[in-house]
Amino acid sequence: MRPWTIAALAVAAIVGLGYIHPFGNPRVEPAKGLDTLLRGANMPANARAVLVAKCADCHSNETKWPVYARIAPGSWLIERDIVKAREEMDLSRWGQIPAEKQEVLKAKIVQEAKSGDMPPLQYLALHWTAKLSSGDVQALAMLSQHAGGSEAALTGLGDPMRGKAVFEKRCTGCHAMDVDREGPRLAGVFGRKAGSVAGFTYSAGLKKLSFTWDDASLEKWLSDPDLMVRDNNMSFSVPKAAERQDLIAFLKQKR
Repeated sequence: MRPWTIAALAVAAIVGLGYIHPFGNPRVEPAKGLDTLLRGANMPANARAVLVAKCADCHSNETKWPVYARIAPGSWLIERDIVKAREEMDLSRWGQIPAEKQEVLKAKIVQEAKSGDMPPLQYLALHWTAKLSSGDVQALAMLSQHAGGSEAALTGLGDPMRGKAVFEKRCTGCHAMDVDREGPRLAGVFGRKAGSVAGFTYSAGLKKLSFTWDDASLEKWLSDPDLMVRDNNMSFSVPKAAERQDLIAFLKQKR
């Protein structure tokens, strides 16, 4: 067999393999335009703009497919990452996501933006303009402040049983009671000096402050962490005052 024939067959094989989708085919859903993403979403306009500009390429149907995305086996890895990204968060289907899950996703967006986990390094290697600037991170941080709107703090005692449910629904993604996770352990947090759990790495902003967690400080922190401590790693707030009071009552019991 002549060399040019072998080369032609090799090229044909590579091109043909590019039309095989072992991890699923993310090209099936048609693009409808970036301007259709997050239309009517309950979030600040500047946060929406960052998500569309920096995240839509993987987290929506608006993926821009470069020529090399048809060359196997590299194309399989690209498709795998996009399928996984859309499973985690699909901006094309944001309006179909239940409101409660939207709030969870907003918190995850803020956390990963602050930590620098997104966009991933393998994506930035080929799309360096997708790197989040400090302004982008600040814009995305507004998602946690905007979630659910503001609400005046309630007076009176919360319900620790309802607070346990709030903890399990809203806090266990980053916290546990007895072990450190992304956040420090919360058993004994009420009455504890802020930033004092041995062995846990706190944000610079929190380490600079000196206060004890009590009703007032927990209420302020859970309502809006960024307003209380500018440089912090807390990505989530509890926008409903009743839930904050219930959660604080639950944490009091865990001293």
